[in-house]
Order: sequence, then structure tokens, then C-alpha cells
Amino acid sequence: MAGYNKIKIISVIGPTASGKTRLAVDICKSIGGEVVSCDSMQIYKYMNIATAKPDAEEMQGVPHHMMDFLEPNEKFSVAAYCDMAKKCIEDINCRDKIPVITGGTGLYYSSLIDNVTFLDEDEDTSIRDNLTNRLENEGASILLEELRSIDPETADKLHPNNAGRIVRALELYYKSGITMSEQKRLSRLAGETYNCTAIGLDARDRQFLYDRINLRVDKMVELGLLEEAEKFLSSESGKTSSQAIGYKELRPYFDGKISLDEALNNLKMETRRYAKRQLTWFRRDKRINWLYIDEMSYDELLSQTLTIIKKG
Repeated sequence: MAGYNKIKIISVIGPTASGKTRLAVDICKSIGGEVVSCDSMQIYKYMNIATAKPDAEEMQGVPHHMMDFLEPNEKFSVAAYCDMAKKCIEDINCRDKIPVITGGTGLYYSSLIDNVTFLDEDEDTSIRDNLTNRLENEGASILLEELRSIDPETADKLHPNNAGRIVRALELYYKSGITMSEQKRLSRLAGETYNCTAIGLDARDRQFLYDRINLRVDKMVELGLLEEAEKFLSSESGKTSSQAIGYKELRPYFDGKISLDEALNNLKMETRRYAKRQLTWFRRDKRINWLYIDEMSYDELLSQTLTIIKKG
């Protein structure tokens, strides 16, 4: 039987503010699971409000892994994420629990689920250092166009805001002569590691999702987003925090260049754009079972989810 020897996992993915955390927690409570986070910013300590990191009340006693373990100034790669997440999944499975992968970072999710392997990192950082210097001097858009001439498939999936991934894709090619898209194709020949039932959350009415995003930003401000952002933007961990939506949009306000209302409107707009990019990424995966949060009550959503899981 296909998937007989594969570890059974559930995934709950989708755009920001779609309700992934609540659904994942209730899935875990229903089937005996533990959450494995798939968020590239929730891995960092102290970055709580801007990343919508769930608190103890939201976790409801369900263990959450791959979250809140890295100092904000530490580097972390997709390869490192996959390595650690796989160990978490194996540990959860060994304890007869079900791993529930939850988050919105498409690259982390796809690399983990599709069993993408990564070329070994080496100690020579000269190519990366050169690309990083060029990034600062020439900008991400120039490097993205360079990547497009080498690996259009990968370039089409990246936005100029994804500077780190652009640099990584170029570095991989210049070190190995293999493009990132080709590397992924080769690594997938090994086959999938998991028997995954994937649940995707979306809204038919895009404005419904956007209204939820706007309300989330307002709630973040109430919880202390301004204080958190100011602390990070003025600290040594600025490089990491500057990548997080919720901090960089507030910098012009702290610098006295725009009003708070303008900064918050920019934050809401950038978060909506991010949600659109997330959906574009996940929509390519035809294995995902999509449910629409504006077409049913939460109880109906949970019931349909558990039915899909039982069939899977």
C-alpha cells in the first residue's frame, strides 16, 4: 500500500490571518497531535507580536515545536529548518503522536514535504560575501534579474523582498554549477518521506481575508507592537528584524518621516501583499485540500477538516 511505511503527518497551511493556529491546535486535541511550526520568523526569540507567535492560551497545552529557539541575530537556512523539523517529526511519531505542520512559509513547507535535499554547506563564504556586498550596493532587483537569466524557474517564484533567497540561489549556482530548481528536481527523485494530508485555508472573498489582516494589525498595536518594533529596530538584531513584516514598515514612523496612521496603513498593505504571495505559492501544490473560511462557521471548518483527515 502506498505510504504504508511513511510517517503520517497533517499540515495546515495558508495565508496570514486565515486561522491556521487555532485549527491546528484543535486538530491536535482531536487526534493526539503536536504542532511543528513552519514559519521563518517565529523561530526567533522575543519577536512575538509582529510574527503572531501563539501564546500559552492559544496553544491550549498542545506542544509546539520549531518555534522561539533562535537568537534574533543568528542565521538560519532552509536546510537547517528541514533537518531540525524532520527530527521533531520523528520524535513526535516515536511517541505515538501525530505531527501537525503549521505555518505560512512556503519554501520551508515545500522543502520539508517534498523531501528536498540540499548540497552540503562549506566554509568558503567568499561567493556569499560578494553577493551580499552587491546586494547592498546594487539592490535585490538587479540580483533577481541575474538569477532570472540563470534559473528563471526559481526567479519567477521570488520577490525582490526575498533578498536572502535570491542570494542563496545565486550562491548555489556559482558554487556548484547546479541551479536551485534543478537541485530540487534531482532531490525529489528520492520520493516523499511522509504520508501527508494537507489542509489549506483561504477565502473566496478576498476582502474577507484582507479585513481579517487589517483587524490583526490593529490588535497587534493594542498588544504592544510599537514597543516591540522600536526595541528591535534600535538593537544589534536589526538585520533579522528588518526582514519581518511589522518592523520595517514602522521604521519611517520612528524616524519621523511619516505619521503613525501612514505607517500602519503601509503595514496592512504589505501584509495583504504577503498573503497574496503565500497563496500564489501554495496554490501550485495540487495535493492541498482547500477550505474556505468565509463559507462556513468555525465548527463546520473543524468538522470538515477532521473528515478529510480521517479519509486520508
